[in-house]
Amino acid sequence: MAQNKTSETKASVTDFINAVKNETKRNDSLQIIKMLKELTGKEPQMWGPSIVGFGSYHYVYESGREGDMPLVGFSPRANALTLYLSTQFEKRDEFLEKLGKHKTGKGCLYINKLEDIDLDILQKTIGSHINHIRKTYPDTE
Repeated sequence: MAQNKTSETKASVTDFINAVKNETKRNDSLQIIKMLKELTGKEPQMWGPSIVGFGSYHYVYESGREGDMPLVGFSPRANALTLYLSTQFEKRDEFLEKLGKHKTGKGCLYINKLEDIDLDILQKTIGSHINHIRKTYPDTE
């Protein structure tokens, strides 16, 4: 079975964020890190070369594929700040409707800059995602 490309590494989160050239994106990333630390109670860790993750959980799909993922993660991508969230958490659609300017993809929430959105709604959105993962995967760290 194929190895999961997204795994925890020992790379420096600080070095990764400091390398973000766009100042707004770098400052927004620092604000997201602070929010995710508060919501998870975990320190940030690099997952693969470009995802900052907090905590972890082990998943097993019906197909037999399994692996570890961060409880919640984000990446300051070139086009947008990308948050990696479940698509099935409570009040997801309600929160996203109120969030402000954003896009979604399978398991991703794309935000251009934090000033485009309601940070309280973002916090509620991420909190609901975290609760969903912790209920679904009770051994979540």
